[in-house]
Amino acid sequence: MLSTRRTRLVLAALAVGAVVVAFAPPARVVGLPVAQQAVVEVPAYEGSMFSVLRPRRCLGQIAVMSNRERLAQLIVIGVDPADPAQALAAVRAEQVGGIFLGGNATNLLVDGRLAEVTGAARVPLTVAVDDEGGRVQRVDALDGDLPSAREMTATMSEAQVRDLARVRADKMRARGITWDFAPVVDLTAESGGHVIGDRSFSADPATATRYAGAFAAGLRDGGMLPVLKHFPGHGHATGDSHKTTVRTPSLADLQGDLLPYRQLPRQGAVAVMVGHLDVPGLTDGVPATLHSATYRLLREGLRFDGLTVTDDLGGMKAVSDRYDLPEAVLRALRAGVDIPFWSSGARLTEVIDRLALAVSTGELAESRVSDALERVLVAKSVC
Repeated sequence: MLSTRRTRLVLAALAVGAVVVAFAPPARVVGLPVAQQAVVEVPAYEGSMFSVLRPRRCLGQIAVMSNRERLAQLIVIGVDPADPAQALAAVRAEQVGGIFLGGNATNLLVDGRLAEVTGAARVPLTVAVDDEGGRVQRVDALDGDLPSAREMTATMSEAQVRDLARVRADKMRARGITWDFAPVVDLTAESGGHVIGDRSFSADPATATRYAGAFAAGLRDGGMLPVLKHFPGHGHATGDSHKTTVRTPSLADLQGDLLPYRQLPRQGAVAVMVGHLDVPGLTDGVPATLHSATYRLLREGLRFDGLTVTDDLGGMKAVSDRYDLPEAVLRALRAGVDIPFWSSGARLTEVIDRLALAVSTGELAESRVSDALERVLVAKSVC
Protein backbone atom coordinates (compact mmCIF):
# COMPACT_ATOMS: atom_id res chain seq x y z
CA MET A 1 0.00 0.00 0.00
CA LEU A 2 1.16 3.54 -0.63
CA SER A 3 2.54 5.47 2.31
CA THR A 4 0.33 8.09 3.92
CA ARG A 5 2.59 10.84 2.61
CA ARG A 6 2.54 9.48 -0.93
CA THR A 7 -1.23 9.07 -0.79
CA ARG A 8 -1.64 12.73 0.14
CA LEU A 9 0.63 13.76 -2.71
CA VAL A 10 -1.28 11.66 -5.22
CA LEU A 11 -4.68 12.94 -4.13
CA ALA A 12 -3.55 16.54 -4.11
CA ALA A 13 -2.14 16.33 -7.60
CA LEU A 14 -5.16 14.50 -8.97
CA ALA A 15 -7.41 17.18 -7.57
CA VAL A 16 -5.92 19.67 -9.98
CA GLY A 17 -5.80 17.23 -12.90
CA ALA A 18 -2.05 16.79 -12.89
CA VAL A 19 -0.21 13.74 -14.12
CA VAL A 20 1.35 12.29 -10.99
CA VAL A 21 4.69 10.63 -10.91
CA ALA A 22 5.00 10.12 -7.14
CA PHE A 23 7.91 7.76 -6.86
CA ALA A 24 11.63 7.62 -6.33
CA PRO A 25 13.83 8.44 -9.30
CA PRO A 26 14.53 5.42 -11.50
CA ALA A 27 17.82 3.60 -11.21
CA ARG A 28 20.49 4.76 -13.62
CA VAL A 29 23.91 3.64 -14.73
CA VAL A 30 25.84 6.84 -15.18
CA GLY A 31 28.29 7.05 -18.05
CA LEU A 32 27.24 3.89 -19.87
CA PRO A 33 25.52 3.79 -23.26
CA VAL A 34 21.95 2.48 -23.24
CA ALA A 35 22.97 -0.84 -24.79
CA GLN A 36 25.09 -1.62 -21.71
CA GLN A 37 22.44 -0.82 -19.11
CA ALA A 38 20.67 -4.19 -19.12
CA VAL A 39 21.74 -4.92 -15.53
CA VAL A 40 19.94 -1.93 -14.03
CA GLU A 41 17.75 -3.18 -11.19
CA VAL A 42 14.35 -1.52 -10.93
CA PRO A 43 12.30 -1.71 -7.71
CA ALA A 44 9.15 -3.79 -7.96
CA TYR A 45 5.82 -2.00 -8.16
CA GLU A 46 3.91 -2.29 -4.90
CA GLY A 47 0.53 -1.31 -6.34
CA SER A 48 -1.50 1.89 -6.25
CA MET A 49 -3.99 3.05 -3.65
CA PHE A 50 -6.70 2.63 -6.28
CA SER A 51 -6.01 -1.07 -6.76
CA VAL A 52 -5.79 -1.54 -3.00
CA LEU A 53 -9.25 -0.02 -2.57
CA ARG A 54 -10.80 -1.93 -5.48
CA PRO A 55 -13.41 -4.49 -4.35
CA ARG A 56 -12.03 -8.01 -4.72
CA ARG A 57 -14.43 -10.11 -6.77
CA CYS A 58 -12.29 -13.13 -7.57
CA LEU A 59 -10.78 -14.22 -4.26
CA GLY A 60 -12.70 -17.49 -4.25
CA GLN A 61 -11.63 -18.42 -7.77
CA ILE A 62 -8.01 -17.45 -7.13
CA ALA A 63 -7.88 -19.40 -3.87
CA VAL A 64 -8.60 -22.75 -5.54
CA MET A 65 -6.00 -22.28 -8.28
CA SER A 66 -2.48 -23.62 -7.93
CA ASN A 67 0.43 -21.20 -8.11
CA ARG A 68 1.27 -22.49 -11.58
CA GLU A 69 -2.31 -22.06 -12.79
CA ARG A 70 -2.34 -18.49 -11.54
CA LEU A 71 0.86 -17.63 -13.36
CA ALA A 72 -0.25 -19.31 -16.59
CA GLN A 73 -3.46 -17.28 -16.62
CA LEU A 74 -1.43 -14.06 -16.79
CA ILE A 75 0.32 -15.06 -20.01
CA VAL A 76 -0.69 -14.42 -23.62
CA ILE A 77 1.47 -16.14 -26.22
CA GLY A 78 1.53 -16.10 -29.98
CA VAL A 79 0.51 -19.19 -31.91
CA ASP A 80 0.75 -19.98 -35.60
CA PRO A 81 -2.74 -19.55 -37.06
CA ALA A 82 -1.72 -21.88 -39.89
CA ASP A 83 -1.15 -24.69 -37.37
CA PRO A 84 -4.22 -25.32 -35.17
CA ALA A 85 -2.48 -28.30 -33.54
CA GLN A 86 0.20 -26.03 -32.09
CA ALA A 87 -2.37 -23.73 -30.51
CA LEU A 88 -4.25 -26.69 -29.06
CA ALA A 89 -1.06 -28.14 -27.60
CA ALA A 90 -0.10 -24.84 -25.95
CA VAL A 91 -3.45 -24.53 -24.22
CA ARG A 92 -3.52 -28.16 -23.10
CA ALA A 93 0.06 -28.13 -21.86
CA GLU A 94 -0.05 -25.19 -19.48
CA GLN A 95 -3.62 -23.82 -19.57
CA VAL A 96 -2.21 -20.50 -20.75
CA GLY A 97 -4.46 -17.48 -20.30
CA GLY A 98 -4.54 -16.33 -23.90
CA ILE A 99 -3.30 -16.80 -27.42
CA PHE A 100 -2.41 -14.26 -30.10
CA LEU A 101 -2.92 -14.95 -33.79
CA GLY A 102 -0.10 -13.28 -35.71
CA GLY A 103 0.50 -13.26 -39.44
CA ASN A 104 -2.12 -13.53 -42.14
CA ALA A 105 -2.97 -17.24 -42.16
CA THR A 106 -6.59 -18.03 -41.34
CA ASN A 107 -6.63 -21.83 -40.88
CA LEU A 108 -7.39 -21.52 -37.18
CA LEU A 109 -10.37 -19.25 -37.85
CA VAL A 110 -12.37 -21.56 -40.08
CA ASP A 111 -14.14 -24.93 -39.82
CA GLY A 112 -14.54 -24.76 -36.04
CA ARG A 113 -10.83 -25.17 -35.32
CA LEU A 114 -10.62 -22.26 -32.89
CA ALA A 115 -13.58 -23.65 -30.95
CA GLU A 116 -11.61 -26.84 -30.32
CA VAL A 117 -8.75 -24.77 -28.90
CA THR A 118 -10.94 -22.61 -26.66
CA GLY A 119 -12.78 -25.73 -25.53
CA ALA A 120 -9.52 -27.13 -24.14
CA ALA A 121 -9.19 -24.21 -21.72
CA ARG A 122 -10.56 -24.68 -18.20
CA VAL A 123 -10.74 -20.89 -17.79
CA PRO A 124 -12.12 -18.85 -20.74
CA LEU A 125 -9.32 -18.26 -23.23
CA THR A 126 -8.39 -14.81 -24.48
CA VAL A 127 -7.95 -14.82 -28.26
CA ALA A 128 -6.21 -11.69 -29.58
CA VAL A 129 -5.25 -10.26 -32.95
CA ASP A 130 -3.82 -6.93 -34.01
CA ASP A 131 -6.31 -5.77 -36.62
CA GLU A 132 -5.84 -2.02 -36.95
CA GLY A 133 -6.46 -1.55 -40.67
CA GLY A 134 -4.04 -0.46 -43.36
CA ARG A 135 -0.61 -2.07 -42.93
CA VAL A 136 -1.63 -4.05 -39.85
CA GLN A 137 -4.66 -6.30 -40.28
CA ARG A 138 -5.05 -10.02 -39.80
CA VAL A 139 -8.49 -11.11 -40.98
CA ASP A 140 -8.80 -9.15 -44.21
CA ALA A 141 -8.64 -12.37 -46.25
CA LEU A 142 -11.84 -13.44 -44.50
CA ASP A 143 -13.59 -10.20 -43.64
CA GLY A 144 -12.34 -7.61 -46.13
CA ASP A 145 -9.92 -4.72 -46.10
CA LEU A 146 -9.90 -1.91 -43.51
CA PRO A 147 -8.45 1.52 -44.31
CA SER A 148 -5.55 2.78 -42.25
CA ALA A 149 -6.21 4.93 -39.22
CA ARG A 150 -4.93 8.00 -41.09
CA GLU A 151 -7.28 7.30 -44.00
CA MET A 152 -10.21 6.85 -41.63
CA THR A 153 -9.58 10.31 -40.18
CA ALA A 154 -9.29 11.87 -43.63
CA THR A 155 -12.33 10.27 -45.24
CA MET A 156 -14.79 9.25 -42.53
CA SER A 157 -16.79 10.74 -39.70
CA GLU A 158 -16.38 9.44 -36.17
CA ALA A 159 -19.80 7.77 -36.44
CA GLN A 160 -18.71 5.99 -39.60
CA VAL A 161 -15.50 4.80 -37.93
CA ARG A 162 -17.48 3.44 -35.01
CA ASP A 163 -19.83 1.59 -37.35
CA LEU A 164 -16.91 0.21 -39.38
CA ALA A 165 -15.24 -1.11 -36.24
CA ARG A 166 -18.50 -2.62 -34.97
CA VAL A 167 -19.07 -4.54 -38.20
CA ARG A 168 -15.47 -5.80 -38.07
CA ALA A 169 -15.82 -6.77 -34.40
CA ASP A 170 -19.08 -8.61 -35.05
CA LYS A 171 -17.30 -10.81 -37.58
CA MET A 172 -14.21 -11.37 -35.45
CA ARG A 173 -16.24 -12.14 -32.34
CA ALA A 174 -18.31 -14.66 -34.30
CA ARG A 175 -15.03 -16.40 -35.20
CA GLY A 176 -14.02 -16.57 -31.51
CA ILE A 177 -11.66 -13.58 -31.28
CA THR A 178 -12.10 -11.58 -28.06
CA TRP A 179 -9.40 -8.86 -28.10
CA ASP A 180 -8.07 -6.52 -30.76
CA PHE A 181 -4.64 -4.97 -30.19
CA ALA A 182 -6.06 -1.71 -31.55
CA PRO A 183 -6.58 1.18 -31.87
CA VAL A 184 -3.19 2.84 -32.09
CA VAL A 185 -3.36 6.09 -30.13
CA ASP A 186 0.18 7.26 -30.90
CA LEU A 187 0.47 10.78 -32.29
CA THR A 188 2.44 11.48 -35.45
CA ALA A 189 2.20 13.23 -38.79
CA GLU A 190 4.73 10.85 -40.34
CA SER A 191 3.89 8.85 -43.47
CA GLY A 192 3.45 5.14 -44.03
CA GLY A 193 7.21 4.55 -44.09
CA HIS A 194 7.47 5.36 -40.38
CA VAL A 195 7.06 2.54 -37.84
CA ILE A 196 3.83 4.26 -36.68
CA GLY A 197 3.11 6.62 -39.58
CA ASP A 198 -0.35 6.10 -41.03
CA ARG A 199 -1.23 3.72 -38.21
CA SER A 200 -1.82 6.93 -36.24
CA PHE A 201 -5.15 8.70 -36.58
CA SER A 202 -3.57 12.14 -36.26
CA ALA A 203 -0.72 14.18 -34.84
CA ASP A 204 -3.30 16.27 -32.99
CA PRO A 205 -4.09 14.81 -29.54
CA ALA A 206 -7.78 15.75 -29.55
CA THR A 207 -8.40 14.43 -33.08
CA ALA A 208 -6.54 11.19 -32.42
CA THR A 209 -8.45 10.71 -29.17
CA ARG A 210 -11.83 11.22 -30.83
CA TYR A 211 -11.19 8.89 -33.75
CA ALA A 212 -9.46 6.23 -31.67
CA GLY A 213 -12.34 6.49 -29.23
CA ALA A 214 -14.81 5.89 -32.05
CA PHE A 215 -12.87 2.81 -33.19
CA ALA A 216 -12.66 1.50 -29.63
CA ALA A 217 -16.38 2.06 -29.09
CA GLY A 218 -17.16 0.11 -32.25
CA LEU A 219 -15.06 -2.82 -31.06
CA ARG A 220 -16.91 -2.80 -27.74
CA ASP A 221 -20.23 -2.63 -29.58
CA GLY A 222 -19.22 -5.87 -31.28
CA GLY A 223 -18.28 -7.56 -28.01
CA MET A 224 -14.49 -7.17 -28.18
CA LEU A 225 -11.99 -5.55 -25.83
CA PRO A 226 -9.96 -2.74 -27.45
CA VAL A 227 -6.28 -2.48 -26.50
CA LEU A 228 -4.85 1.04 -26.76
CA LYS A 229 -1.21 1.19 -27.81
CA HIS A 230 1.68 2.02 -27.34
CA PHE A 231 1.87 3.65 -23.87
CA PRO A 232 3.21 6.17 -23.07
CA GLY A 233 3.53 7.20 -26.73
CA HIS A 234 5.51 5.85 -29.69
CA GLY A 235 4.61 8.48 -32.28
CA HIS A 236 7.43 10.90 -31.53
CA ALA A 237 10.03 8.25 -30.70
CA THR A 238 13.23 7.71 -32.63
CA GLY A 239 13.68 4.23 -34.06
CA ASP A 240 11.69 1.01 -34.27
CA SER A 241 11.51 -1.16 -31.14
CA HIS A 242 11.33 -4.24 -33.35
CA LYS A 243 14.95 -3.49 -34.31
CA THR A 244 16.63 -1.43 -31.60
CA THR A 245 16.33 0.65 -28.46
CA VAL A 246 13.81 3.45 -28.96
CA ARG A 247 13.84 6.77 -27.14
CA THR A 248 10.93 9.16 -26.83
CA PRO A 249 10.96 12.84 -25.94
CA SER A 250 11.11 13.52 -22.22
CA LEU A 251 8.11 12.80 -20.04
CA ALA A 252 7.47 16.54 -19.76
CA ASP A 253 7.10 16.66 -23.55
CA LEU A 254 4.68 13.70 -23.75
CA GLN A 255 1.66 15.34 -22.17
CA GLY A 256 -0.29 15.42 -25.43
CA ASP A 257 0.55 11.77 -26.03
CA LEU A 258 -1.03 10.89 -22.67
CA LEU A 259 -4.39 12.47 -23.52
CA PRO A 260 -5.95 9.32 -25.05
CA TYR A 261 -4.97 7.30 -21.98
CA ARG A 262 -6.53 9.90 -19.74
CA GLN A 263 -9.84 10.18 -21.63
CA LEU A 264 -10.65 6.93 -23.41
CA PRO A 265 -10.90 4.65 -20.35
CA ARG A 266 -13.70 6.92 -19.11
CA GLN A 267 -15.75 6.03 -22.19
CA GLY A 268 -15.73 2.27 -21.72
CA ALA A 269 -13.59 -0.77 -21.09
CA VAL A 270 -10.15 -0.77 -22.67
CA ALA A 271 -6.82 -2.42 -22.00
CA VAL A 272 -3.48 -0.65 -22.50
CA MET A 273 -0.44 -2.05 -24.28
CA VAL A 274 2.87 -0.69 -22.99
CA GLY A 275 5.63 -0.11 -25.54
CA HIS A 276 9.33 -0.90 -25.21
CA LEU A 277 10.15 2.79 -25.01
CA ASP A 278 12.94 4.56 -23.18
CA VAL A 279 11.40 7.73 -21.74
CA PRO A 280 13.84 10.29 -20.33
CA GLY A 281 12.60 11.45 -16.97
CA LEU A 282 10.57 8.28 -16.49
CA THR A 283 12.51 5.12 -17.36
CA ASP A 284 15.94 6.57 -18.18
CA GLY A 285 17.49 3.74 -20.19
CA VAL A 286 15.15 0.88 -19.28
CA PRO A 287 12.30 -0.15 -21.62
CA ALA A 288 8.99 1.18 -20.28
CA THR A 289 7.51 -2.33 -20.23
CA LEU A 290 10.07 -3.33 -17.58
CA HIS A 291 10.10 -0.22 -15.38
CA SER A 292 7.77 0.28 -12.43
CA ALA A 293 7.70 4.05 -13.06
CA THR A 294 5.64 3.37 -16.18
CA TYR A 295 2.90 1.61 -14.25
CA ARG A 296 2.93 4.20 -11.46
CA LEU A 297 2.32 6.87 -14.06
CA LEU A 298 -0.53 4.90 -15.59
CA ARG A 299 -2.12 3.75 -12.32
CA GLU A 300 -1.52 6.72 -10.03
CA GLY A 301 -1.14 9.58 -12.47
CA LEU A 302 -3.85 8.67 -14.96
CA ARG A 303 -5.95 6.59 -12.55
CA PHE A 304 -6.20 3.66 -14.96
CA ASP A 305 -7.17 0.44 -13.21
CA GLY A 306 -7.84 -1.72 -16.26
CA LEU A 307 -5.72 -4.43 -17.82
CA THR A 308 -2.19 -3.77 -19.02
CA VAL A 309 -0.27 -5.91 -21.51
CA THR A 310 3.29 -5.67 -22.79
CA ASP A 311 4.29 -5.34 -26.38
CA ASP A 312 6.09 -8.44 -27.67
CA LEU A 313 8.75 -9.41 -25.12
CA GLY A 314 10.38 -12.05 -27.29
CA GLY A 315 10.40 -10.70 -30.81
CA MET A 316 11.41 -7.07 -30.40
CA LYS A 317 15.08 -6.27 -30.04
CA ALA A 318 14.55 -3.31 -27.72
CA VAL A 319 14.03 -6.02 -25.08
CA SER A 320 15.29 -9.30 -26.53
CA ASP A 321 18.80 -7.95 -27.19
CA ARG A 322 19.15 -7.14 -23.50
CA TYR A 323 17.09 -9.66 -21.55
CA ASP A 324 16.57 -13.38 -21.89
CA LEU A 325 12.86 -14.15 -22.33
CA PRO A 326 12.12 -15.67 -18.88
CA GLU A 327 13.88 -12.74 -17.20
CA ALA A 328 12.05 -10.20 -19.37
CA VAL A 329 8.69 -11.75 -18.45
CA LEU A 330 9.60 -11.74 -14.76
CA ARG A 331 10.80 -8.13 -14.88
CA ALA A 332 7.60 -7.04 -16.60
CA LEU A 333 5.42 -8.64 -13.91
CA ARG A 334 7.55 -7.21 -11.11
CA ALA A 335 7.35 -3.79 -12.76
CA GLY A 336 3.54 -3.92 -12.69
CA VAL A 337 2.13 -5.31 -15.93
CA ASP A 338 -0.83 -7.67 -15.75
CA ILE A 339 -0.20 -9.66 -18.94
CA PRO A 340 3.26 -10.38 -20.34
CA PHE A 341 2.99 -11.22 -24.04
CA TRP A 342 5.39 -12.71 -26.55
CA SER A 343 4.49 -13.60 -30.10
CA SER A 344 6.58 -16.72 -30.68
CA GLY A 345 5.01 -18.76 -27.90
CA ALA A 346 8.40 -20.41 -27.41
CA ARG A 347 9.78 -21.53 -24.02
CA LEU A 348 6.39 -21.35 -22.31
CA THR A 349 7.08 -24.04 -19.72
CA GLU A 350 10.53 -22.59 -19.03
CA VAL A 351 9.01 -19.15 -18.45
CA ILE A 352 6.38 -20.47 -16.04
CA ASP A 353 9.06 -22.47 -14.20
CA ARG A 354 11.07 -19.26 -13.74
CA LEU A 355 8.03 -17.34 -12.49
CA ALA A 356 7.09 -20.13 -10.08
CA LEU A 357 10.61 -20.09 -8.66
CA ALA A 358 10.44 -16.30 -8.29
CA VAL A 359 7.20 -16.56 -6.32
CA SER A 360 8.61 -19.28 -4.06
CA THR A 361 11.65 -17.15 -3.21
CA GLY A 362 9.75 -13.87 -2.84
CA GLU A 363 11.37 -12.34 -5.91
CA LEU A 364 7.86 -12.00 -7.37
CA ALA A 365 5.31 -11.09 -4.72
CA GLU A 366 2.17 -13.22 -4.46
CA SER A 367 0.20 -9.99 -4.03
CA ARG A 368 1.48 -8.79 -7.43
CA VAL A 369 0.29 -12.01 -9.07
CA SER A 370 -3.10 -11.83 -7.35
CA ASP A 371 -3.62 -8.19 -8.31
CA ALA A 372 -2.92 -8.94 -11.98
CA LEU A 373 -4.98 -12.12 -11.93
CA GLU A 374 -7.97 -10.30 -10.48
CA ARG A 375 -8.01 -7.97 -13.49
CA VAL A 376 -7.58 -10.86 -15.92
CA LEU A 377 -10.44 -12.91 -14.45
CA VAL A 378 -12.78 -9.92 -14.26
CA ALA A 379 -12.08 -9.13 -17.92
CA LYS A 380 -12.98 -12.73 -18.76
CA SER A 381 -16.22 -12.42 -16.77
CA VAL A 382 -15.14 -15.33 -14.59
CA CYS A 383 -16.11 -13.39 -11.48
